Amino acid sequence: MRSLPLAAAGLLALTLTACTAGTTAPPALGARPTTTSTEPAALPAATLELWHGFSTDVETKAFEDAIAGFTTKFPQIKVVAKKGIQDAQITQAIRGGQAPDVAASFTTDNVAQWCKSGAFQDLTPVIAQDGIDLNVLPAAARSYTEFEGRRCTMPLLADAYGLYYNKALMKGEPPPKTLSELTELTKKLTVRDAEGNIEVAGFIPSFQYYENSPSHLGPMVGAKWYNDDGTSAIGSDPAWKQLLQWQKELVDWYGYDKLEKFRKGLGDEWGAEHPFFEGKVAMVLDGEWRNAMIAADPEAKDLDYGTAPLPVADDKPDLYGSGFTAGTVIGVPKGAKHPQQAWELVKYLTTDTQSLVTLSNALRNVPTTKAAMDHPDLAKDERFATFLDIFAHPKTSTLPANVNSVFNQDAFSTFLIEWEKGAVKDLDAGLAGVDKRIDDKMKLSGG
Repeated sequence: MRSLPLAAAGLLALTLTACTAGTTAPPALGARPTTTSTEPAALPAATLELWHGFSTDVETKAFEDAIAGFTTKFPQIKVVAKKGIQDAQITQAIRGGQAPDVAASFTTDNVAQWCKSGAFQDLTPVIAQDGIDLNVLPAAARSYTEFEGRRCTMPLLADAYGLYYNKALMKGEPPPKTLSELTELTKKLTVRDAEGNIEVAGFIPSFQYYENSPSHLGPMVGAKWYNDDGTSAIGSDPAWKQLLQWQKELVDWYGYDKLEKFRKGLGDEWGAEHPFFEGKVAMVLDGEWRNAMIAADPEAKDLDYGTAPLPVADDKPDLYGSGFTAGTVIGVPKGAKHPQQAWELVKYLTTDTQSLVTLSNALRNVPTTKAAMDHPDLAKDERFATFLDIFAHPKTSTLPANVNSVFNQDAFSTFLIEWEKGAVKDLDAGLAGVDKRIDDKMKLSGG
């Protein structure tokens, strides 16, 4: 699982309309008689269409294996999976009255829009009807699958973000636990040539570097995105200012131009020339999937590295061990032809322990239920176990659902680029400007 570019996720930012005029509305979820059993024989035969974003051979094979478990349990239900589907395609299909029965998305950015508009059906009635205890999911996973009390998706697999460190470059140093330790170690491990150009970076603080988005870094200081009334909290929460001042001091220590020259000369994040693979960066923020990518790369599979939680603010030691999480979500779109059978598939894929273990072992993403994380069949060496612990940590956070999530992240990221290159002279005023952009957009959206 990999995070989608915000621009791609942003294609969803539209208001969904009602069912296509002139058609008969398909049955809705929750219409199942209360006397009907959930045993296989109780459900009529059906062929379900499932859309998902997985595309590689390994990913699609894992998904097919998980579906096979479902069809063994419900032999009268056939599942036809369509791979490589993006959110915009799902949205257009719903608007056009051609929705699949089940749809899965790699990103949580569109959950708020889908829930608020009714594009995905509310699962609350069938969750209650089937007696599902959502406490089997960590709080963060429950959070990113609903909006304003409407749960229209369930978490399938999750990403958790932590610190990867090159043991050879660390030379026996333990991974840092605080921002001050990260700063000290970064300076100690950085190697420059005679002209001051960076040859090896201890840690790259740039918000433009790979996974260093504000959503991934914010949990290091416990920063929040929104106030209780839904307005932007970026300018008023002192944690953001704390993070940005720490980040800018480290950028300035490198020298912005030197750091940019080094960053732009690095290999592709998803390719074999990743700088962490090549020993050009000692410590990086990354998701759990990087373990599998390192193991699969012939040039990197012997890399001696470790994983740890991200360092946290010195004055907030209780945050250590937590981090950022998000993940794949799955639900039943409006207009699904077989919503009851579709719900059974969603329920199976998101709550059946063996199914989640099968998917996690194949894709090396975090399974979302406590039972799956604790299952003896789950492959969890110490490097991967780090991310299981981060995901389960009570202070692990996620990006709160918002109908303008993509716009809000873009607005903040645009400001951060100006900030780190030194173009922002008044940080307070700059952050207040970000708040205004986000709040003005919310007003236009009817918030």
